[in-house]
Amino acid sequence: MTDSPTDPRISSSPRTSSALTPAELATAAVMSSFAVALSVVAMVIPLATALQIVAAVPMAVVAQRHRTRALVAATAAGVLVAFVAAGTTTAFTVATAALLGGIVGRAKRKKQGLLSVLAVASVAGPLIGLFTVGVLFLLTPLRELFLRTIENTIEGIARLMSRANFLVSAADFLRSTVGTVLDNWWWWILGTTTFSIVLGAFFTWLILGAVLDRLATIPVVDRLPTGGDGEVAPLPVRLTGVGFRYPDSRTAALDGIDLTLDFGEFVAVVGHNGSGKSTLARILAGSSPTSGTVERPGIAGLGAVNGTAIVLQRPESQVLGSRVADDVVWGLPSGFDIDVDALLAEVGLDGMSARDTSSLSGGELQRLAVASALARRPALLIADEATAMIDAEGRASLVSLLAALPKRHPMSVVLVTHQELETAAADRVIHLHDGFQVAHVPEWMRSHSFESDFSYRTGPTLMQLRAVAHTYNRRTPWSQKALDGIDLTITKGDGVLILGGNGSGKSTLAWILAGLTKPTAGTALFDGDDVNANVGAVGLAFQHSRLQLQRRTVAEDIEAAGGPEIGSAKVSRAMDSVGLDRQLAGREIDSLSGGQMRRVVIAGLVVNSPRILVLDEPLAGLDPPGRTEIIDVLSALRGQGIAIVVISHDVDSMDRVCDRTITLDAGRIVSEMSTRGVAS
Repeated sequence: MTDSPTDPRISSSPRTSSALTPAELATAAVMSSFAVALSVVAMVIPLATALQIVAAVPMAVVAQRHRTRALVAATAAGVLVAFVAAGTTTAFTVATAALLGGIVGRAKRKKQGLLSVLAVASVAGPLIGLFTVGVLFLLTPLRELFLRTIENTIEGIARLMSRANFLVSAADFLRSTVGTVLDNWWWWILGTTTFSIVLGAFFTWLILGAVLDRLATIPVVDRLPTGGDGEVAPLPVRLTGVGFRYPDSRTAALDGIDLTLDFGEFVAVVGHNGSGKSTLARILAGSSPTSGTVERPGIAGLGAVNGTAIVLQRPESQVLGSRVADDVVWGLPSGFDIDVDALLAEVGLDGMSARDTSSLSGGELQRLAVASALARRPALLIADEATAMIDAEGRASLVSLLAALPKRHPMSVVLVTHQELETAAADRVIHLHDGFQVAHVPEWMRSHSFESDFSYRTGPTLMQLRAVAHTYNRRTPWSQKALDGIDLTITKGDGVLILGGNGSGKSTLAWILAGLTKPTAGTALFDGDDVNANVGAVGLAFQHSRLQLQRRTVAEDIEAAGGPEIGSAKVSRAMDSVGLDRQLAGREIDSLSGGQMRRVVIAGLVVNSPRILVLDEPLAGLDPPGRTEIIDVLSALRGQGIAIVVISHDVDSMDRVCDRTITLDAGRIVSEMSTRGVAS
């Protein structure tokens, strides 16, 4: 079989079958949860009733981005959960939010206006009114209770009005209408329901219209194939002259790729950021190239049994079940025979089937993602930067697991990675450079050792931590100690590298240093004052830099991070300090590389002149050139007198930035030594 760019069998368009796609199911589940949470808050907290309108936003997003059946699924799930959690009133609120949000979201998806919204509401209102009348007509006890409630409500309002002399006449008139309302209750319900829905749709359009328009500008790109017809058979696959160019791109992401992949292989794909590694992975997963041919006996079958499975860089984005066993079987066909315990044992999670997924470390989450992929018995498993966010020990263990899979199962594994060490176990290495396939030369043959000649001046003490401890969910059955007895001093111009495995307490320490988390015991002082009283004096760069960038362009994001007093001159100086070309100021954030995004984050922190910078995994997911760029930036900032605290799994080249290394284990400092000694 030859897959050409026009082959409909590997089209990336949404499926047209009646079944909900995994993306629709996931979106419906998440958005319905948001709607329920907002509705519950609106019922519980006084003066929070406005959240009932806000609850329509997630439902509107479902209707705007997916088919109507996805909204129906979200509504059913939300109403049932709301009824079980908070009763009939909250369930009715969720249903109303789904109706109003669905009307507005559908109109936005079809690019219709207010008149269309009012027209749909004018039809939906009477239909819901007729349904309500029919239910009350059939259920006599419910009807009697409902009418008595109306009567008591009107009488209560009339009594309140009677307390004011000028409203006595109006109160008497209101009492006189009770009989008319009760005698013609069906017309009253039909009319008030229609009026309420039309009016609600009008205000929902006014309130949510701008929000949905803003959300529509956020690119939602799904470059993975979501369906296809035919026999699932991804291997063997042959790529001949394959190229790929993204829309509106001047250059090709891939060009002239020739590659054959058969059963029983462990193949590593390496290259710097932007070299085309992830694009190649998507084509192997079934996406269509824009040039060349892809030949295989059937379709790639992404997510299908015996098809193709993908494990991504951030495992938390792939974990959907609340328990480990639930996540393994999530999405499998009904009645599918699988030994969950044996599968978990194979990936190193033996005995964890009943564990909550929220309690797993990063390495354990990644192993769970592999187990969920193996549950579908894939012929092709693609691990796209799957080791980037876990520590060195977990990385080596995961690579060993992936390398062993083709020897145990009739399958092949493709590992996309930046790390040269991870290619040692590969049967062969595919090296990409600017979209082209080049000869692979091991790093040890092309690199040379580097001895740090940098020296920095340190000054007075900036921060002191004494006996700091922190426990999450304290005084609950779910309490978990993250830090215990931490003593740490940071001086002006200091350079500290904090190491530790997943779950050792590194990220918790970072949040405490930044003043964003108050320790449950001990003292954390900045310039003699509580760190929590100096939020902003310590800049914190998160592990996932894209989540910290909130504006459309580079300049807008740096300016927003600095505050209203920051002008273009300060933005330019901040960009200079982190080595960003000023010409990038107008570039959109999503067009930047991983290293550039991290530098934008650091520029947004530097623009406020912080005295300490704390960076959580600043090198994660970067290729060697990107790592060098960030290390150069941090080295330059430290030379300006800014104290640098790096929290990382990696020590490679960190002696250029940090003088001392502190190692955490189980929330405690277990060692402190020279960074040069650790790096070597």
